[in-house]
Amino acid sequence: QVQLVESGGGLVQAGGSLRLSCAASGRTFSTYAMGWVRQAPGKEREFVAAIRMSGRSTSYADSLKGRFTISRDNAKNTMYLQMNSLKPEDTAVYHCAARSGTYYKDWSLWDYWGQGTQVTVSS
Repeated sequence: QVQLVESGGGLVQAGGSLRLSCAASGRTFSTYAMGWVRQAPGKEREFVAAIRMSGRSTSYADSLKGRFTISRDNAKNTMYLQMNSLKPEDTAVYHCAARSGTYYKDWSLWDYWGQGTQVTVSS
């Protein structure tokens, strides 16, 4: 099993940037694909980005390409999401997720979840 703890959320003005972190417990972090999923108030969870175990392959929601960048540091058991040019519609709780093997854009296929960190973008 792996436990996930997100940090880095907060209040930012439109056009600003935030960097989220997801710290994972355990010594097998490098064997998990990692991802970010967000949930806005009154909406379903939405895939944001994912990264393979090695970090060499990534995937993004089409609407977020070019603004968000996912990365990971396996030596630190930590994953990151750099978010630039933030918009009010990016306001949501951002959850990190993990699963053994490959990643999927279908968030229901992820095995482990963090509690989430709130991101609020003001206009």
